Amino acid sequence: MPGPLNRRQAVQLGAIVVGGWAVGQVLRRTTPIGRDIGPRADAIMAGDGSPQDGPADATLRLAVFTDYRCPACRHAFPAMEEAVRRDGKVRVIYKDWPIFGPPSERAASIALASAEQGIYPAVHRRLMTDSRIIDDDMLRDVVTGAGGDWSRATRWLAAHAELVAGRLRANGQEAYSIGLSGTPGFLAGPMLVMGAIDAGDFGRLFARARVAN
Repeated sequence: MPGPLNRRQAVQLGAIVVGGWAVGQVLRRTTPIGRDIGPRADAIMAGDGSPQDGPADATLRLAVFTDYRCPACRHAFPAMEEAVRRDGKVRVIYKDWPIFGPPSERAASIALASAEQGIYPAVHRRLMTDSRIIDDDMLRDVVTGAGGDWSRATRWLAAHAELVAGRLRANGQEAYSIGLSGTPGFLAGPMLVMGAIDAGDFGRLFARARVAN
């Protein structure tokens, strides 16, 4: 068996590792981000029936396919918010896609029901950052913490259950139509990214999408 590394060898190995990491970072930053899906993005970018947030004069739309129990979605959420805030001209289209089971479906349904009170973005934000197990007590806290009325949300959902279920099915169909196999998915104009990315990569995505539009 080879003996332990001496100090010089350890320093050389460390330099190789750091150098490799640095090269990887440069390659990641210079490789074009996203995949152009062409006209398939058009209907999704219209945003019909989906909650939206952002300036009316936005120069770019970002459709976000997420699940409130998806760890990667939750990891990417602060980076997305930071990048959207920095840009200032991005309108977000929320596509709840609950693929992690009944608690995800319940959370997505309540979130969509909260849109009737004009608080969907705040509810979405709280659901993405609240680490508690999703149940009705947690959802009640989220809705009321966002300034909403829990009883009103649940009454609205009971009266419009099929409408909400149809919206969730449509989101899933849209996701599959552009090649998503899971969450998260980010569609900026015609440019699709699958998986969590950081704020810098969101910025690169926005820039490439504007060129592609």
